[in-house]
Amino acid sequence: MTILVAYVSRPEGQAALDKGIEIARRRNEHLLVVNASPGGNTEDPSALDVEAFERVEQLLKDSGLNAQVKQFVRGKSAVEEIQTLVDTLPVSVLVIGLRKRSPVGKLIMGSVAQELLLSVSCPVLAVKANT
Repeated sequence: MTILVAYVSRPEGQAALDKGIEIARRRNEHLLVVNASPGGNTEDPSALDVEAFERVEQLLKDSGLNAQVKQFVRGKSAVEEIQTLVDTLPVSVLVIGLRKRSPVGKLIMGSVAQELLLSVSCPVLAVKANT
């Protein structure tokens, strides 16, 4: 089975990654860390830069786990990419990070976390960031 972590380079992403590593160790399962963004002409703050990607790769290597990190920038939303992975892999749990947002922020920006909670077919663990 696979522990799937939806990762962004922010405190909520780090909280999800830390919890994913903990669960993968305890269950002795494969860990797949995914960062996904649609890409395009505008700068996407959720996309990992090379340095952040390498930092996550090194953290996974140092963990000693059967783990990998993948980044998708191919026109699909993060929700679509993660749904596809959940539908095609034996995912035992999806780990996502949460952050506090104002009611207006939720209304204007929507919520990837909420979409994932309501749409994927596997158990979802939502982890709060320490901010």
